[in-house]
Amino acid sequence: MATPNRRTVRDLRRDNRGAVLRRLYFDGPMSRQALGPATGLSSGSISNVVAELAADGLVEDAGVVDSDGGRPRTLLRVSPESGHLIGVDVGETRVRVELFDLVLRELARVELSLGAGGYDVAHIVGRIGEGVAAVLRESGLDPVRLLGVGVGVPGIVDRSSPDGAVVHGQTIGWDAVPLESLLRDSLQLPPRTRYFIENGAKTLGQAELWFGGGQGASDAVIVLFGSGVGACIVSDGAIYGGAHSSAAEWGHTTMRVGGRRCRCGALGCLEAYAGAEALIQRWREAGADLAPGADEETAVTALLAAARPAADGAVADPVARAVLEETAEYLGAGLSDLINLYNPERILIGGWAGLQLGPHILDSVRAHATAYALRHPAERVTIELGRLGPDAVTVGAATLPLAGFFARGGHREPLTESGTPTEKAGWRTSVDQRAAR
Repeated sequence: MATPNRRTVRDLRRDNRGAVLRRLYFDGPMSRQALGPATGLSSGSISNVVAELAADGLVEDAGVVDSDGGRPRTLLRVSPESGHLIGVDVGETRVRVELFDLVLRELARVELSLGAGGYDVAHIVGRIGEGVAAVLRESGLDPVRLLGVGVGVPGIVDRSSPDGAVVHGQTIGWDAVPLESLLRDSLQLPPRTRYFIENGAKTLGQAELWFGGGQGASDAVIVLFGSGVGACIVSDGAIYGGAHSSAAEWGHTTMRVGGRRCRCGALGCLEAYAGAEALIQRWREAGADLAPGADEETAVTALLAAARPAADGAVADPVARAVLEETAEYLGAGLSDLINLYNPERILIGGWAGLQLGPHILDSVRAHATAYALRHPAERVTIELGRLGPDAVTVGAATLPLAGFFARGGHREPLTESGTPTEKAGWRTSVDQRAAR
């Protein structure tokens, strides 16, 4: 028996609006005539949808172009000022908060050190609140204009609770932390503000997929290489497993039975060998003379300087060089598992440590990944560095409320059965400028 079609006129209108917004956002500016073939909608539907979106202030004219033998055509684009987004990256040493307009042009940013408070939950929530207040204050933006706040965090995100996202961050001591409800109760934002919590590797992956080196890829892996390592899997052009996949915890797959103790408590995890924290620990064990209080970024910089001295005639430290090469082999071996399991066409390596170490170890990582992987999938994959720089997690976090906005057809709130909102009362340039910093 055929399943009845339960789609309503309201659903169709919302989806049509969303289709036009997405096409203008990613491929615009475009004319009304070009939007028809691009979205599959009739010219009448395009006219109606564009009129609605223009009336809502979501699209605007972007000039005219000549047509072949006809009247000039007006180009349309998404209005940058029609909505604003906040992206938060809860990183290893700091919390970064950025405010963007709708086309992801940065309007304000702040970075706050974790300091002695570390990953204490109240401390992190306080830091996020400070950062959000700071970027709103700097920009002068009325918070009612926010489409939402996206947050990238370490750990597994569970959305089964009626109170919102709960984070299981074993490596940072978080056991079922109700982060969404804590932010909602603590941040001085309007009650209807939306919060989107996701694993940091996945937000990095979303950013690279939409705006960076993952564009156009059907199957890809985006690696977050920081204190630890994680991975975002892209399958058929979408994040693998959606909200319920923990593929980002690739760093806690077993590299060696009975091996080194990982910060998650288990033995032999990939992260215990390939993460920046593990790299520094192995260098210390080999005799590195590092100040006891040196942070990870400072220590990685020192290791690179020792292993690959920039000065002419300087002699490389063989111990530092060996640790660096060993890290490349572990990372390549870990990537070979992903190559064999998912057959990606593309692997991108990002994260602060990945971007810092990548230019020096990428060739070695490629060689080891190919050597450990099966020949057929290894022959079709390319391994490169991410293209979005250190802000990629923050940008990816901001895309979470943006994706929700598209899914609602550009409405700030879902539609009721009556079709009215429930509320009562040029990304390319932006990303290119960010990556060039």
